[in-house]
Amino acid sequence: MIENPVVLFDGVCNFCNYWVNFALKRDKKKKLKFSPLQGETARQILEKYNFNTTALSSVILIDKNRIWTQSSAAIRICKYLKGGWKLCYGLIIIPKFIRDFFYNIIARNRYKWYGKRDKCMIPTPELRDRFLD
Repeated sequence: MIENPVVLFDGVCNFCNYWVNFALKRDKKKKLKFSPLQGETARQILEKYNFNTTALSSVILIDKNRIWTQSSAAIRICKYLKGGWKLCYGLIIIPKFIRDFFYNIIARNRYKWYGKRDKCMIPTPELRDRFLD
């Protein structure tokens, strides 16, 4: 069982990296751990949970031994952020098919709109303990 919530993200996506940095700054209790989907740790975690790695989402949250994807992952991550961001969890009442419709528009176009890196971000020494890979 994974102790801390783990956020698996697209490590080469500029948009995803922006949101990882956003979460890092607002997760004052340092509960969230991060790993790029392209890394070995993410592969091992997803295998452990028998998650179909051919259908990778741009963000996956493993929390309390459950996997959350797409808008459900993004909304649940907000529970760990300080300030008004916790209120975003209230969006969970919107039916998943509606939330995911909008989420998928962004996910499909994220490279076109925000660009792509050649390799995954390398965390600074201060943030290294927050990353699993």
